[in-house]
Amino acid sequence: MADRPRKVLICSCEDTMPLDASAVASVCPGADIVSGRYLCRAELERFTAASASAGDIIVACTQEAPLFNEVAGESEKPPALTFVNIRETAGWSNDAKSAAPKMAALIAAAAEPMPQHRLVTLESSGRIVIYAHDASAIETAELIKDALDVTVLFKSNADIPPPRVTNFPVFKGTVRSAKGHLGAFELIVDNQASAAPSSRESLTFGPPAKEATLSSDLLLDISGGPPLFPAADLREGYLRADPGDPSAVLRALLKARDLVGTFEKPQYINFTESLCAHSRSQRVGCHRCLDLCPTGAITPNGDHIAINAEVCAGCGQCAAACPTGAAAYALPSADALMRKIRTLLSAYRNAGGKAPVLLLHDEEHGGALIDALARHGDGLPANVLPLAVNESTQVGLEVVSAAFAYGACAVRFLLRAKPRHDVTGLRNTLAWATPILTGLGFAVECIDTIETNDPFVLGEALRTLPRLAATDRPATFMAVGGKRDVMRLALRELYAVAPAPVDVISLPAGAPFGTIEVNIEGCTLCLSCVSACPTGALSDDPERPMLRFAEDACVQCGLCKATCPEKVISLKPQINFHAATSSARIIKQEEPFLCIRCGTPFGVKSSVERVYAQLEGKHWMFTDSRQRLDAIKMCADCRVAVMAEDNFDPLAGSPRPAVRTSDDYLREREANKADGQS
Repeated sequence: MADRPRKVLICSCEDTMPLDASAVASVCPGADIVSGRYLCRAELERFTAASASAGDIIVACTQEAPLFNEVAGESEKPPALTFVNIRETAGWSNDAKSAAPKMAALIAAAAEPMPQHRLVTLESSGRIVIYAHDASAIETAELIKDALDVTVLFKSNADIPPPRVTNFPVFKGTVRSAKGHLGAFELIVDNQASAAPSSRESLTFGPPAKEATLSSDLLLDISGGPPLFPAADLREGYLRADPGDPSAVLRALLKARDLVGTFEKPQYINFTESLCAHSRSQRVGCHRCLDLCPTGAITPNGDHIAINAEVCAGCGQCAAACPTGAAAYALPSADALMRKIRTLLSAYRNAGGKAPVLLLHDEEHGGALIDALARHGDGLPANVLPLAVNESTQVGLEVVSAAFAYGACAVRFLLRAKPRHDVTGLRNTLAWATPILTGLGFAVECIDTIETNDPFVLGEALRTLPRLAATDRPATFMAVGGKRDVMRLALRELYAVAPAPVDVISLPAGAPFGTIEVNIEGCTLCLSCVSACPTGALSDDPERPMLRFAEDACVQCGLCKATCPEKVISLKPQINFHAATSSARIIKQEEPFLCIRCGTPFGVKSSVERVYAQLEGKHWMFTDSRQRLDAIKMCADCRVAVMAEDNFDPLAGSPRPAVRTSDDYLREREANKADGQS
């Protein structure tokens, strides 16, 4: 529960589901529990009385949320209302009589406060480009010309009757590329040409420009070609419809009419540039987020990446995959989501629930499927705890680890049968989580996805889950902090409650934990890897040539491998549960070389001696000067001193021969002739 006591209003919805107020009270200490049978109609005065008193209110009903908000708004000091669905998720089920612990847990989790997130503002003045391929675009444009500032762009020379009145510009051209978002689209058009006013039977066009740019706030694509953007359904302001489906085109037009004005969308990702491990010194290391972003909102930006918040659609795969926490999900943050799961599972257990299964889903797809299953099927099993997140793909390894540490016996991700965007990021998370869980003694079936659009398939998949045992000593840690910190904490706590803990588990490539392997013989201790490492996993010693490695700090970004000039470093993904308490291990150390003039240590002894041996008597710069060769064995200060004292350049070679002229060649020829005569 939150710090302040709350009122909790629960309703049996005309006795269509059983209620257990005592179960709710057991997990919501200090809360005033008000139960009813018909709170939204016949007993509405009970809600009115509750909303008139001080304090926030949890209402266990989502269907009538608009009504309750309206009534609460009439109070002198309107309370903050939190709504939670216990009817479709628990009460309308064949297991309703045993669902009291789940109802109590859902209410307790709803009381967990969620942090505020920042918003991104988008401005649209109603300029729209209609990209089309046939004459129907003119009729389409006529429908919205009074509401929007229309421009029509035809991509072909179709037979298009000219309009009687020119109400909007008409062009011909092919879109080469498109970028932008609602309020700021930009099209690069090849061979753009304006419609000629003198067009008679069909539109003719003037001379084309080689390249032109069109700007707009909205983009309606009825060209019938491939989408102009990746993950086109997720691009705000880009409306695409099949030109052969008039109803689809009409729906797009109606939506376009509503996209005028100022709009706000969440800033899904909080980005901390200093933590980014993308590249150093033009060497690319981590590129996980770039590979996963479905909308192209992420681009390289020097040593880091940049995230376009206006384009970002909030899938969260970048945050789930980011090994350093530079990209962190904000709706909600990982630590806030983990605290909600902690409350959900602990409340369920305290109310007497057994073998909890955590079902993670989005509201648009998963919420509708759960609702349909409750209304037309058997409903969710009593031990399945649904938790709505903004996107299932936002969930990372830290949340999965925390769920099992808190006592879940299984976790399922509910996905669409055909996802709106690539879900490779989530599959990577499962690929990392599975060996960790099975390596610690959890069942192989404990984590998986359910990919369906059919509520009955969902119900069957949940009811046929094997009965897995949860840990008998669940963790109670409170997750607070950045993503990398809470991930380490969750994994340590998971290890502590694991059925069969082991110290080291191998992981697939791309995992955010691991060690490095170095070919010691080939390493020259140049320490390029140390300067490139963004997390401090690799370090040196200011007193002597040494390379050290701290596994707990390694994120497997690969910058050390990319930077190493000798190419002797390789990555080894694994998780070592004792890495956090282990000191940095020494990979290689050598004695420093002592300056032959002043005795100051500098460089690596083996490297200096190897260079000296390779140059002595073999390189033209060092064949006639022992003094120049000895300069290799001197520190930087002594080399400068010797240069000043003896007036020599340690890098200079032997005197260059004089330049030969034509006279030299003529004299040589005359001399050869004279020798021949004699």
